[in-house]
Amino acid sequence: MRRKLMDILVCPECKGQLDLVVTLEQDDEIVEGSLTCNKCDETYPIRDTIPNMLPPSLR
Repeated sequence: MRRKLMDILVCPECKGQLDLVVTLEQDDEIVEGSLTCNKCDETYPIRDTIPNMLPPSLR
């Protein structure tokens, strides 16, 4: 995932702003980490450069 996606990503549950936590970054791409909603406190994992933005009930 590229950091510039943070400008357009929102929480799929409540449309709240997301905070990014990076655990592994390579060549300007986020490989591992998570996105956490400021509004509903839901966390979405980033694995192998892909953010899993599915609602918790569908994961």
